[in-house]
Amino acid sequence: MTAQNVWNDIVTIRRTSPVVHNITNYVVMNTTANALLALGASPVMAHADGEVEDMVGIASALVINIGTLSDPWIASMKKAMTAAHRRNVPVVLDPVGAGATALRTRTVHELLNTAPVAIIRGNASEIRALRITGAGTKGVDSTDSSDSAFDAARQLAILHHCVVSVSGEKDLVVSETRFTRVLNGHPMMPRVTGLGCTAAALTGAFAAVNPDRFDAAVHGMAVMGIAGEIAAEKAAGPGTLQLHFLDSLYGLTEADIRYRIRVDET
Repeated sequence: MTAQNVWNDIVTIRRTSPVVHNITNYVVMNTTANALLALGASPVMAHADGEVEDMVGIASALVINIGTLSDPWIASMKKAMTAAHRRNVPVVLDPVGAGATALRTRTVHELLNTAPVAIIRGNASEIRALRITGAGTKGVDSTDSSDSAFDAARQLAILHHCVVSVSGEKDLVVSETRFTRVLNGHPMMPRVTGLGCTAAALTGAFAAVNPDRFDAAVHGMAVMGIAGEIAAEKAAGPGTLQLHFLDSLYGLTEADIRYRIRVDET
């Protein structure tokens, strides 16, 4: 994993503007759409049962986020994932709040059994809740460190033949045979609603242009963390951090990546 490879993906995203289809939650639609636009991708937020299959047909990646669940949305998620599998469109699944309620945990397992996913991206508590009976979370916030979710992430990766990306103070990316820690980011970032969901959306953009799902997940988290660091240096607090974060994504340079990237592959 090199800075040059990350930059190559960013250049490709900016040049091709891949469509990233999001079925996501009400809280983060605006935030994630703006982040994808700032990076260079083309976001679409579509969850209606009658159009999700058609929308997947023009997308280069599908991001499923269970943050605000309802029965009609769950049905649309399943339909979109099935269409994505049929068309070889990579799926990123964000199990927001898994472990907080039985509905959320059950829904994630149903989705994972509906069609293959390329990447599962969640916080440590969400990932642990998918493999450890009784593991819970603080609403949609994590109560665990990313390293504590390593075993659960590896089990999920093996069970579903996918990559698992665990966000935290140190981001952890795990596949069936590989793992990497991304050390970029800033402590203020968890104070902004929806940045975890934004990480999933950005991961979708990288999966749209990079067929290596492990590298796509690592690149997404590295860019997320680097943009957060640059934004925090200019921000007075969480409110302005969000604004500077979008500007940082938009203005990200190859030099920023080379100077700031911190990845531990040992």
